[in-house]
Amino acid sequence: MTLAAILKTKGHDVASMRPTSTIAEVVAKLAERGIGAVLVEDTLGQILGIVSERDIVRALAVHGAATLTMTAGQLMTARPVTAAPGISVATAMQIMTDGRFRHLPVMENGKLIGIVSIGDVVKSLLAQQAQEVDSLKAYVVGAM
Repeated sequence: MTLAAILKTKGHDVASMRPTSTIAEVVAKLAERGIGAVLVEDTLGQILGIVSERDIVRALAVHGAATLTMTAGQLMTARPVTAAPGISVATAMQIMTDGRFRHLPVMENGKLIGIVSIGDVVKSLLAQQAQEVDSLKAYVVGAM
């Protein structure tokens, strides 16, 4: 299975903010959408970075309540790792595990087409494994 297959089911909607948005605004968007990260984009839609819940918590530990007045541009992880839609789910999981991040923007021909989370990847791998188990069970029953 590929990231394109996940996006086909999940959809291509991606939450984004401008670099001038405050972290308070980012937090509101995360809560409203029930998501764990937003991309930071310029006015042309180019990805500048990503801000995750983890980034916000770490900033709160260092800066306290002042974090909420910081901007997405100040707090974002610049130039996030991206992936092509054709890579396998297993490869995506390896990239995310090695990089120790939970959100992977998916790019095709230089354009953002979606984002997958580690939860999306795990769910996909579990479904794939369940399908393989069912196929093996059907084979064993049929062979008897």
